Amino acid sequence: MASRSNTLVVPQATQALNQMKLEAAQELGVQLPADGYYGNISTRDAGSLGGYITKKLVQIAEQQLSGGYR
Repeated sequence: MASRSNTLVVPQATQALNQMKLEAAQELGVQLPADGYYGNISTRDAGSLGGYITKKLVQIAEQQLSGGYR
């Protein structure tokens, strides 16, 4: 397994992020690799997933800051 340069501030968030990744892939019609290796996924698909996840995380943060997320 390759070393990861990005570590989670809250390690318990791994499951939530993985769930968000699966939901994003379903929404965008991107086939995720069953073995977890993303080296063969197209740059376009990887960018779409990353953009979608970032957009969702920003929405969650905005809701929390406005007091609308519980």
